[in-house]
Formats: sequence, structure tokens, C-alpha cells
Amino acid sequence: MAEGKGNKMLRILCLHGYRQNAKAFRERTGAFRKIIKNRADLVFIDAPNQVPPMENVEDQTPDQKGWWFSRQDDYFNATEQANCIKGYKDSLLVIEQTFREQGPFDGVLGFSQGAAMVALLCGEMQRNPDGPFQFKFAIMVASFISKSIEHQELFKEPITIPTLHVYGETDKVISGEMSEELLGSFREPTILQHKGGHFIPATSQQKKVYLEFLDKMKQSTS
Repeated sequence: MAEGKGNKMLRILCLHGYRQNAKAFRERTGAFRKIIKNRADLVFIDAPNQVPPMENVEDQTPDQKGWWFSRQDDYFNATEQANCIKGYKDSLLVIEQTFREQGPFDGVLGFSQGAAMVALLCGEMQRNPDGPFQFKFAIMVASFISKSIEHQELFKEPITIPTLHVYGETDKVISGEMSEELLGSFREPTILQHKGGHFIPATSQQKKVYLEFLDKMKQSTS
């Protein structure tokens, strides 16, 4: 497909990482947005849960948000098993409202905890195909399987929606192994592994993969 050709732009809902917000996430995706500017319009939203600022850290994102907590004291750790999903239902309601008021969306993109939230949305949609979340594909960057026990039900059956999974070999926040563990929950995932860390890679090598995936999704949604 030639640059910029097609019936319409894809619309993608974007979910930020833990301790980010919509504004911060948008600012950090500049190179990625430039790559896909002729393919997709991105809509960024805030998670509803306020994250307490880190102690003794001066330079940190103001107005930090999260999609859910793994402990009742507003704390989240992606690696620990938990009985807690505090804030998760509030996040579902915010996303549902966004679909209703700003949708429809062709796809959903998430980063880090936002990407784990996207994986959960895929499970929610597969469990309830006629529910409030309706999208054709998902892109997950530095994602992982939620260790919260209540979320495990969503991964019992392989998820069939087309997905692109992006993760870094040297990611110190969400290890490549954690992202690879998630792959088994999806049928025929597209995989983009890069040499870097905890960010959305945007070199010419990744550009090819992004555009090929989006062009394929554009053809399937037109």
C-alpha cells in the first residue's frame, strides 16, 4: 500500500503506562506517531486511579495515574501475585465511556501497565463479544500477564484478535521474559523484539513492522 493511501485513517485508543498520564504518554510517542501519521489517528486518555508520588524522587511525572493496583494501599508491582485489582473496574468504566463518546475505535494500543490493560480488554471482549469494548486489533508494548488472581479467568482460552507485541531485550522494568509469557495467551501474535529497553522503539527497522501490521489491519477493517 502506498504512503497515505486507503479509504480512511485507523482510529486507535492509547493507554499509558503506570505512573504516566495521557499527556506524558503522548509526548513520549513523538517518533512513533510520526511513523504512523498517515495510517492512524491516536486518542490518548487518562487512567482514573491516582498513583501516590514516589518518595525522595524530585524529577517525576506530575499527576501520575494507573489502571489498577495490586495492593489496597495504592501500590502496584507487575511481578507479584495478588488478590487485589483495586481500581480495575473504574478503569473499565472510563474506557467504556470513551468507546461510547469518542468511538468507534479500530484498535487499542498500550504501553507497560497500559499494555497489560489492553491484554485484559482483549480477554474481556472475547468473553463478551457483544459488550462495550469493540475493536479489531491490539498493539502491546512492554506488556505482561497480570498476576492478579481475578484476572486469570480472562486468559483461560487463547485470544484470537490480531495483535502486535513489542518488547525489548534489555528492558529492566518489564523483562522480555514477562512479555514472552503473555504471547501464549494469543493465537498467532505478530512479534517485534528489539535490542532496547522500556520504550516504544521507532527506528527504520521497527517502522517496517508497524506499517505492515497497520496496513494489514486497515485492509481487514475496510
